[in-house]
Amino acid sequence: MRFLIQNVLDEFAQRTPEATVFRCNDISLSYGDCVERTNQLANALLEQGVRRGDRVGIYLHKSLESAIAVFGILKAGAAYVPIDPRLPQNSVHYLLAHCGITHVVSESSKLDSLVRLAETTQLECAIGPASADEELPIRTMGWRDVAAMPTTPARVQPALIETDLAYIMYTSGSTGRPKGIMHTHRSGLSYAEAASGVYDVRPGDVLSNHSHLHFDMSTFDLFSGPLRGATTVIIPEMHMIMPASLSQLIEDERMTIWYSVSSALVELLLRGDLEQRNLESLRWVIFGGEPFPSNHLHNLMTRLPNARFSNVYGPAETNVCTYFNVPPLPNRYADTPIPIGRAWDIAEPLVIAEDGEPVQAGEQGELLIASSTQMQGYWNDPERTAAAFHRLKPYPDPTYEKVYLRTGDLVRAQEDGDFVFLGRKDRQVKVRGFRIELDGIEAALTSHELVAEAAVWVTDKQPATLEAAVILREASEAGSAGTDIKRHAQENLPHYAVPESIAIMDRFPRTGTGKIDRREIQAVLKELRSASSGRNQVAV
Repeated sequence: MRFLIQNVLDEFAQRTPEATVFRCNDISLSYGDCVERTNQLANALLEQGVRRGDRVGIYLHKSLESAIAVFGILKAGAAYVPIDPRLPQNSVHYLLAHCGITHVVSESSKLDSLVRLAETTQLECAIGPASADEELPIRTMGWRDVAAMPTTPARVQPALIETDLAYIMYTSGSTGRPKGIMHTHRSGLSYAEAASGVYDVRPGDVLSNHSHLHFDMSTFDLFSGPLRGATTVIIPEMHMIMPASLSQLIEDERMTIWYSVSSALVELLLRGDLEQRNLESLRWVIFGGEPFPSNHLHNLMTRLPNARFSNVYGPAETNVCTYFNVPPLPNRYADTPIPIGRAWDIAEPLVIAEDGEPVQAGEQGELLIASSTQMQGYWNDPERTAAAFHRLKPYPDPTYEKVYLRTGDLVRAQEDGDFVFLGRKDRQVKVRGFRIELDGIEAALTSHELVAEAAVWVTDKQPATLEAAVILREASEAGSAGTDIKRHAQENLPHYAVPESIAIMDRFPRTGTGKIDRREIQAVLKELRSASSGRNQVAV
């Protein structure tokens, strides 16, 4: 009976052990070999002291080992916690400390960083890096030693059940207090089954693993592919930053199902040399995480006439919960926003007004979702967890309570039943697929000793970027202050939350209520730049 995420790998390995489950950098891993390697890792983790319910970090760049780490940790009865290998040291420290992580699966390039982290956290052991130095504050176990472990299934006592934690994904961390989103085996497996059904994933398909492991979109490729006996290509990071190289990889691997943030597809369209590629193998192109400019989508559909296109929506707390299959060309979406569609069969949507009551048909409100794919809550944060859920009584009678997850997103249902996304209730935004809290970036900037106030906004460029402006506490050389503030941001924020430019201003325009007028700031800066004034602002 399939009720744990790791069961999907073992189940298909019994049918076709020689089929390829993962491939990265031209190296293939069969289902049979993957089962053995994940069993070895699970046994190694148990030998090193991991127990059922522990949280184990994955501090790795994209590789075959990153997929092995996911399933090996699950087989050890633990929950995996992806850690972006590009995060600043203090952000990694927070995740380790907040989640109580004592073991990580990592790589040799991260050993020095792990040694420093072990001095101020509970970190005890790193699997992956190998070192003969007995004076290190952590134990290490290289992959060669892991390969010597038994290939038999790990014995986890007591046995896991579907409501056990499977993984915890942290939000962007731009607030200094990121949220750890807890998903169980039930929610992860429900998502994999629903997604593989909607997109008809089958043996012979080649899926793209474009998203990093710490991004919730990665679970589609990692779970739905093995569930249906498909092959998942883990795209190396170097291909991700070079669109022409990426399109060549799609052609060479003959990928059939693509899934990424919309901005990655825009980059492929504009700089991917698509006219020189044969991408006839693509049958589904799935995008989400941010709006897809209609004109770019129309042009991409023209370039890929054999593929169907689908817009998916859902915060990490629910996995994906709605989808919209874009009609073939010609369609009416050449110059209008793409709907986020309707909830799939395992999800029940509810749109409520500010007073918590359901809205009338056609009115806007906050979208709530009840689904088997939704999170269990936020790790070690009962207040945020309580605020994230909405309880509707009676449903349908006084003895029953329906629990919905708040998305924080405003929507309106069209006459055909499809939802249109209208924006966020708060100042949380998505840039290049990453969810970022603007207030948190402002807090990080004002934590610098020179900064009195900060304002952050998202530009209307395509793709969108972050910009900021600050007021200094006292007179200072703008150039040197700007450099120090930018460095401070890079040290205290994830790379995707660092503003592209930071302007230093004498004062901020304000609204009638005394609040910072960010729209007016943008207008002022635009005028100053056009006039080449530069007197009271410096972009860094």
